Amino acid sequence: MREKLAHLPNPKWQVVTQVIDWEYPAIAKAISGGYDGRGVWKLESKSDLEKLLKEVPKLILEELVDFDFEIAVMVARSPHGQGASWAPTRTVQRDGICIETVTPVPEFDEKQSQAAQDLALKIADEIGLVGVMAVEMFVKGEQLLINELALRPHNSGHWTIEGSVTSQFEQHLRAILDLPLGETSMTAKWAVMGNVLGGSKEDMYRPYLHLMARTPALKFHQYRKEVRPGRKIGHVTITGDDLVELRQEVEHALAYMSGEIDE
Repeated sequence: MREKLAHLPNPKWQVVTQVIDWEYPAIAKAISGGYDGRGVWKLESKSDLEKLLKEVPKLILEELVDFDFEIAVMVARSPHGQGASWAPTRTVQRDGICIETVTPVPEFDEKQSQAAQDLALKIADEIGLVGVMAVEMFVKGEQLLINELALRPHNSGHWTIEGSVTSQFEQHLRAILDLPLGETSMTAKWAVMGNVLGGSKEDMYRPYLHLMARTPALKFHQYRKEVRPGRKIGHVTITGDDLVELRQEVEHALAYMSGEIDE
């Protein structure tokens, strides 16, 4: 990915198989197999790199970007080249796992939003994308830096199920079947999605009783995965006009479903 997109704005990077001079702290990434913070390490010194290379003999070494926040742009492209993008999404991470998305990006104006979408569509064209993809970016002032590509329907696009005229899943099918792509405008001013991480609760029935009564607008998606601490087992989404209230409702729902609170 880094080689293919080397002409676009990226963090400084290099593939390494041995210890080199670099500006530390730095980020090291596995060549393949990483997700949700796995296969990613923060290195404080050359000695950390030396130790890691004994376990993982080939790595990508990247500069540690002092970014303001992270975003993702979902894009779709069909075989004959029709492209579409959704509003950029602010992603909130904790321990390398996305816990919340807010769409559109609250800090962006129209110009910044369009620039992020244009960059994502440019990448989709250059790699010959067919289907749906997430382009994850760091935002540093007015600068956009490419973090990662996820060539599939993606967690940062789950908000589109309720929050967009066409969801990322429908759009993916339209794209791979070379059908006209669907409208990507939002169905409300804001869409907030929160990832449900496994905690002390395994039975979700009681949380549903409480949360559905408390917040009728909240939508639930369970993945029918075995509950394990920190594992994504579902997500909740809410749309509306008051961003502060929407984020508070999602925060409460996640805490209740994980067992952090019981009221």
